Amino acid sequence: MSVALSNRFQGGKAFGLLKARQERRLAEINREFLCDQKYSDEENLPEKLSAFKEKYMEFDLNNEGEIDLMSLKRMMEKLGVPKTHLEMKKMISEVTGGVSDTISYRDFVNMMLGKRSAVLKLVMMFEGKANESSPKPAGPPPERDIASLP
Repeated sequence: MSVALSNRFQGGKAFGLLKARQERRLAEINREFLCDQKYSDEENLPEKLSAFKEKYMEFDLNNEGEIDLMSLKRMMEKLGVPKTHLEMKKMISEVTGGVSDTISYRDFVNMMLGKRSAVLKLVMMFEGKANESSPKPAGPPPERDIASLP
């Protein structure tokens, strides 16, 4: 599929089309979760699914719709929690039930909405709470006079 895209388009245009296609696929999966009776009692489900989609797209490096070992490594490093390859393989196995070497979007959403406490889920939730609790000041720093300096 992406080979046909690269023949007609190059660079940013091809990347934009890949991202748009991936976003449509993930939105379709989100609609399935919204229609699933199992998740009907979940609070703020549309907002959660939207946040999950954005986070997943950020770390799906090859736009294939799956997070592989290297994508997970990048995600953990970006979140400030670097892990060894063995730890990351264990995390992937924990999320997928040992069936796959990559995390699909369905597995990711099931993990985030599930009751089980996966290591990856804890890291993602911690990262979200850390971003909420420490808002960064916008704009230039306030002016200070000499008397207020240490």
